[in-house]
Amino acid sequence: MRGTQSTSMGRSILGVAMVAVGISCAITQMAKGGAVPSNAGQAVTAPAHAGAQMPRIENAKLETRAVTGTLDSTMRDIAAKAEKPQWVSYSVDQVSREQSICCGNYNSDGFCGTCRLEKGRNEDGGMTFAPGTLNLEGQRQLVVLFRLEDRKVMRIRAASDNCTLDVGGLQLVWLNGVKAAESVAFLETFVSADFEGHRDHNPGHEALTAIALHADASADHALESFTAPDKREELRKQAAFWMGAARGKAGLNALLKMAKTDPSSEVRSHVAFALSVSHEAGALEEMIRMAHDDTSSHVRGQALFWLAQKAGKKAVGTITGAIENDPDTDVKKKAVFALSQLPKDEGVPKLIEVAQTNRNAEVRKQAMFWLGQSNDPRALQFFEKVLTQ
Repeated sequence: MRGTQSTSMGRSILGVAMVAVGISCAITQMAKGGAVPSNAGQAVTAPAHAGAQMPRIENAKLETRAVTGTLDSTMRDIAAKAEKPQWVSYSVDQVSREQSICCGNYNSDGFCGTCRLEKGRNEDGGMTFAPGTLNLEGQRQLVVLFRLEDRKVMRIRAASDNCTLDVGGLQLVWLNGVKAAESVAFLETFVSADFEGHRDHNPGHEALTAIALHADASADHALESFTAPDKREELRKQAAFWMGAARGKAGLNALLKMAKTDPSSEVRSHVAFALSVSHEAGALEEMIRMAHDDTSSHVRGQALFWLAQKAGKKAVGTITGAIENDPDTDVKKKAVFALSQLPKDEGVPKLIEVAQTNRNAEVRKQAMFWLGQSNDPRALQFFEKVLTQ
């Protein structure tokens, strides 16, 4: 789940007079709690004042309203009347202001382009991480979007406030005054009700992603609740990934617990991957512990692999130790593969050493194979020496 790095493109704007009039009308209408006039087929630029926190919106029949009661009751009221396709959206604080998340439509020059909500809804529609360039002096906002049709939520999308949203001419209801904790609680209902493994555009998966990007402690609690042993394995694995990728120290603490207590070796091996994407101090040490001590050879092997991807020189001791001391030949072979993933100046000499001296014939054969794949001159010299002896 690592996305392509990109930054937001600058977009052309409407004429000065039109922008001034549009913003003035929008502010007036929202102050009264009313709707902004429809602008189907035209660009709608959100007013940049506190409380709205809208991204740039294009091709939308835009309406704004305040949340009355709870978010859940407001969404139920809107959905009950949503026979035709429409979108509902709001913003909350995003977990990181240094990164953006955009819909799958982005430009090949490395800049985040327009998120075309309708054009992409049957395509990939994934999320793309990218360094952000807007709102760096303040809190970045996460835009959460729900596509309604036939009186129910069909899709959930997320984007940072520096993305441009093209709504494809449909109505978009923008909600003001949404509380982050209520947003997390509402999204949790989709994760709990509809989380099917590997299904594209599944609202449960999409809701989990949105939860992970909320800058609120309720998101940490929600993600950790999804790792309980009675939850399905795919949900525990995906929750683990987001705790490593987005949740900082709280996420690391949850992963440390999962690494020691989750009953599934498949889930624990995914925890090793989640630890590899965490930037928190302590993640590397836990990966080393898993490579040494986990009861599953599969988990030990996966921990070795991700150690090689993450740690470089720091991983060499653990990897070579596994080659020498792990009781399982399959783990030894995975450790040899992990050596092949290290930078060549570190990995190739170690592979040559294993090929020359290891007592296990299968391990020596594995080292020879990966040396052959390295295209390194030192490997060629080693083979020439072996063949001429």
